[in-house]
Amino acid sequence: MSAPEAGVFREPWEAQAFALAVALHERGLFTWAEWASALGAEIAAADPDPTGEHYYHRWLAALERLVADKDATDAATLARYRDAWERAAERTPHGTPIELAPGDFQTRSAASSSAGGSTEAAESVTSIAASRP
Repeated sequence: MSAPEAGVFREPWEAQAFALAVALHERGLFTWAEWASALGAEIAAADPDPTGEHYYHRWLAALERLVADKDATDAATLARYRDAWERAAERTPHGTPIELAPGDFQTRSAASSSAGGSTEAAESVTSIAASRP
């Protein structure tokens, strides 16, 4: 798989994923060696992508794994936010910015309403995930 040309993003969420990786590194969440290892593992585990169309999907998957592995958040919180963003996207008219509302966090099963972990990292990563195709 080849990466997209330097400085070129196909969608705004790709630039956001890139910026979030840089910001989390600058905050000391992970080293560039850790990032390269996580991204490399995601690329290796994925189906071949000769056009690079899904390159930033791998970035996002690597970010999700790193924030969970580094205890910046946990998998349950990531899933909770991912579900909430999906609900928000479903109820939002086309062309209108997607905004989370408290009701977006209502689960189909109220038993999982309290998830632990940092919501800041989860919200950042999952808001990017919600905006990708």
